[in-house]
Amino acid sequence: MNKIIKPFSAFIFDMDGILLDSESIYKHASIKIAKQLGFDLSEEIYLQTVGTNERTAKKIIQTGMGANFPYDEFDARWVKWVSEKMAQNVPLKSGAREILALLKSNNIPFALATSTSYSAAKNYLIGANIYSYFDIIISGDDVVNGKPHPEPFLKAATGLGINPNECVAIEDSYNGVRSAHRAGMQVIMIPDQLPENDEMRQLCHAILSSLHHVPKACAL
Repeated sequence: MNKIIKPFSAFIFDMDGILLDSESIYKHASIKIAKQLGFDLSEEIYLQTVGTNERTAKKIIQTGMGANFPYDEFDARWVKWVSEKMAQNVPLKSGAREILALLKSNNIPFALATSTSYSAAKNYLIGANIYSYFDIIISGDDVVNGKPHPEPFLKAATGLGINPNECVAIEDSYNGVRSAHRAGMQVIMIPDQLPENDEMRQLCHAILSSLHHVPKACAL
């Protein structure tokens, strides 16, 4: 289903599940901590939160788990557990450093559009030793409307000073793909926790198995 990637001027990357191999850590933490509190958080409910900001994820979990679920205690424990885990090691996705270095060496501008808060994103990117690559970082703190609304990707394009339809967006989540598509960008999906489906095949220009395939898909 891969379509021809048209001429582009910039790339915009998601962070979790694309550059950082962090989504599996988040899922493990969510299910584990809910269990500690005496609740079974299903994978189905958790996966609805992938690619969303903290406000949206909170609504999804509260709705799915019911009024008795102690969300504030869950969130506090989640942040502590994930922060400690990521402080020990921030796992990079295969090909992440290589694609960023390639774009930098070819003077192709790129930005980050993540649903994660700025402070956490900065810490994780520093821990993974890729923070210095980015001049533009749009976090969940920087937008009123998170993914799947197009605002994160539109704001990243504005920060780069490049028309959205001249950008290639790299995403792993359904909400992220929807956001980038609605922003008018060419979208490449690299599935992580969520498999490709008919909707994604319709919205994406390419669905790849890893970042290593991006240079060929985009003729870099």
